[in-house]
Amino acid sequence: MSETINTYNPATGEKIDHYHLMSAEDAEQAVTRSQEAYLNWRRTSFETRADLFNNLANLMEERIDDLASLMTREMGKVTAQGKQEVQLCAEICRYTAEHGASILEDEHRIFEGGRAIITYQPIGVILGIQPWNFPLYQVIRYSASNIMAGNTTVLKHAKNVFGMAQAIQQMYEDAGFPKNVYQSLLIDGSTASDLIKHKYVRGVTFTGSDEVGKEVAKEAASLSKKTVMELGSNDAFLVLEDADIDHAVEMCIQGRVINNGETCVAAKRFVIVDSVYEEFRDKFVAQCKKLKVGDPTNENTDLGPMAREDLRDELHEQVKKSLENGATLSLGGEIPDSDGYFYPVTVLENVSPGMPAYDDELFGPVASLIRARDDKQAMEVANDSRYGLGGGIFSTDTDKAIALAKDEFDTGMVNINGYSLAQPNLPFGGVKDSGYGREHGGYGMREFVNIKTIMVAESATE
Repeated sequence: MSETINTYNPATGEKIDHYHLMSAEDAEQAVTRSQEAYLNWRRTSFETRADLFNNLANLMEERIDDLASLMTREMGKVTAQGKQEVQLCAEICRYTAEHGASILEDEHRIFEGGRAIITYQPIGVILGIQPWNFPLYQVIRYSASNIMAGNTTVLKHAKNVFGMAQAIQQMYEDAGFPKNVYQSLLIDGSTASDLIKHKYVRGVTFTGSDEVGKEVAKEAASLSKKTVMELGSNDAFLVLEDADIDHAVEMCIQGRVINNGETCVAAKRFVIVDSVYEEFRDKFVAQCKKLKVGDPTNENTDLGPMAREDLRDELHEQVKKSLENGATLSLGGEIPDSDGYFYPVTVLENVSPGMPAYDDELFGPVASLIRARDDKQAMEVANDSRYGLGGGIFSTDTDKAIALAKDEFDTGMVNINGYSLAQPNLPFGGVKDSGYGREHGGYGMREFVNIKTIMVAESATE
């Protein structure tokens, strides 16, 4: 008998639903079905694929209330932010539909003795292993680009959002995509690891912790299978001496608490130049005190619960260890005595190397304030991390900030005087322990394709 997985509402702790895990054999058969679908799907026109992705975008918008409500129930996302996620996914589908053909079209080049065609051909079944924090977006991000490229995909979603996993497959099929071009597999991590070895799985894309991601990449590499890794981060946002402090405070708080603080590209470490530290700190803490933590379905709520009890408790342990190692508490830091998996907005000061608040990713509404002597040291502190996904710079000298972002910031993405999540037309990804590979902006469509060179001798061109 298969294992039963229960899902729980993180705002109340109450059981929502239950699901039965697929057996290893059933999962392997699903991959085989995906391969069979690929053999036909790879021959469809870009026009056909584009039409279907536009259909999918329309369906998402039609079902936006239900999808957002499902996110809120399963992982505690504030309802308004859930609707923003759905809209972003619709925009990704439309961008994919509009630009896929041009991004993947053949290129023609000349070489001595002939001409060449460079063609971007699909390779087969792509396994996606995705987390719960953006339960629709994480899946659409990788699946849309790969399916547009002519591949097929199978998903291992997080067990606390199995309802969303099923809803995504239903939307793909309702939009008109052939059966098995996209499949959500209700499997555990062990079965997903075994699927990496499946002869029909040609690539793996993973989003999650760097510890698990490295194991996934190692397994795939041993089989010469390509991977894309998005492994989280500890993003630093720099507040330089010439920053607009009020604006910086507003954007930094938004960047820290969006999605209940459970965002890989959230602002997490705030590196503030000494001359403006007190002003920034006082205003930051004052504004954080005004944030409303509570029922994620209430339109006045700024933060809902954390997604799971174990995640909330793990975050609290990181805070306690940081305090034991010398950090000081300016706000929050105590688990509330209430139902659900809530954690208060927390501000830590005197944060330094050797503390979880400095070295590790705190996946929740905890801000680490770090004082720097000057702009130069602020940049050094920002780069003093094993991670390198995103970051930010606040300065009224935009040209200076751009130069720092371009030449000094060791991350895949940098915000200047603002905070932004993913954009459909801009590449998304990081460096160092934050992983490798890029998604969005067309770059994801070329990650899992065979860039094939066809050379035609001059004598054969007549």
